[in-house]
Amino acid sequence: MKIALDAMGGDNAPDALVEGGLIASNQCKGEVEVVFVGDLERIEEVIKRNQQLADKARYSIVHASQVVEMDESPAIAIKKKPDASIFVAQKLQKEGKVDAVVSAGSTGAAMASALLTLGRLKGVHRPAIGTFVPHEDDFTFLIDVGANVDSKPRNLVEFAIMGSIFTSKIMGKPRPKVALLSIGEEKKKGNELTLQVHAELSQSKLNFIGNVEGNDILNSEANVIVCDGFVGNILLKFAENLYEVLREQIKRNVRGSKIAMMGAFLMTRVFKIIKKTWDYEEYGGVPLLGINGVVIISHGRSTAKAISNAILEAREMVDKKINEIIQQELENQRGMEIVSENA
Repeated sequence: MKIALDAMGGDNAPDALVEGGLIASNQCKGEVEVVFVGDLERIEEVIKRNQQLADKARYSIVHASQVVEMDESPAIAIKKKPDASIFVAQKLQKEGKVDAVVSAGSTGAAMASALLTLGRLKGVHRPAIGTFVPHEDDFTFLIDVGANVDSKPRNLVEFAIMGSIFTSKIMGKPRPKVALLSIGEEKKKGNELTLQVHAELSQSKLNFIGNVEGNDILNSEANVIVCDGFVGNILLKFAENLYEVLREQIKRNVRGSKIAMMGAFLMTRVFKIIKKTWDYEEYGGVPLLGINGVVIISHGRSTAKAISNAILEAREMVDKKINEIIQQELENQRGMEIVSENA
């Protein structure tokens, strides 16, 4: 299996990305070849500094002379930078030269190039980005978190199906519980969009458990929570910032007191457990579901560990044929709709 890595995307490129790719290849014991896409000279320099990892890794390099910056318009970049690393990586997948793409660069560019180059799965009207929301002893998969600003009821139903399949096959949750994010648990609560989606999900074959509110996200029984991308992206950004703010406040207050520092030392194990639960490194990346290919989007600040985990996630999506299952489930769902209309 070959997985293309956009080696120039993200704040820590190419150093952390190349190192993460080498780590992942080693963990896969030669079963995965990582294809580094980006500036040839800079990638080779990083490989030389990590020669011990490189000696046991399967890798290759495809040169790309351009990079899409985080603040660039994806639509403009596609026209002006055809040799950008993310675009070259997506073309490799389209041509069948790699099986998946991982990028920590511009999410907009990754999505735009995937849509333009790979297209959507049959039956998918809009792709969606899902992310993991950890809580005390488990996690919830939140979808969509930014791929779509405006969504129709059928889009959210598709998000629910794709999220349920991903959670079941990749995260090992048998018959995942699916919930809809709204302003109240009652089925009559919400705006026009959520009311229609609630009605459709209630008639679906999914394990739909109803609405959840914002204060239920961190302790809900739901394995998958569905929302439109506008709400999901705001929620995601707020959660990321809250974690950073709380972490810095704890550090600042602990450093100001010797007693607190002693207490923090005794709490080291607890802090490590909390960090492991909430740290994005542990999850690697999030899938762009609904694309006719495998695309994993990693955090812009991804470390080598995060990139390695993202590559392992991409491998698992390919191995378990997630796209084929999504397509089949969407066809089954349409079959139910037709039967319902003719009944």
